[in-house]
Amino acid sequence: MQSIVINIMGKDKPGLVDALAKCIYTHKGNWLGSSFAHMAGMFTGFVEVHVNSEEKQPLIDAIEALPDITVQHVAAASSQGDNHVKCTVDVIGNDKPGIVQELTSVLNQFNLNILTFASHCESAPNWGSLMFKAKAEIAVPEGFDDGALQDALEALANDLVVDITTTR
Repeated sequence: MQSIVINIMGKDKPGLVDALAKCIYTHKGNWLGSSFAHMAGMFTGFVEVHVNSEEKQPLIDAIEALPDITVQHVAAASSQGDNHVKCTVDVIGNDKPGIVQELTSVLNQFNLNILTFASHCESAPNWGSLMFKAKAEIAVPEGFDDGALQDALEALANDLVVDITTTR
């Protein structure tokens, strides 16, 4: 069995995930995990699939033949059982340019890998302005002293007027 990651993108319409699932099932693939989102009228996402070597290319061809979507695929890297602990960083504050760049810059300074990142803006109920919300799951090495990270995130929070919490 080979593991492949398939990315799709196209104008949103009902049935896209179902069509993808049918292709995978028809070609004897095993759907391992996925993440999909709707944004600005577009639908995008990716799925990890285990498939027999002889079914890999027919599966890719079938997915690429689906109408109105763009498809990319790569062979999945083998999992090495990294020695890391997952840490969650939540951000909330008044929306303004630069919040994501500042947050990712701090994480990069500590050489931390972002595993997942989701963000959105919503109207603040009492103020009428936009509130920015984000959640990042990061990998920190076992034994990592997160005190310096917490200090850097708190300094960032003071500078950007955001509230950042970390949990393990």
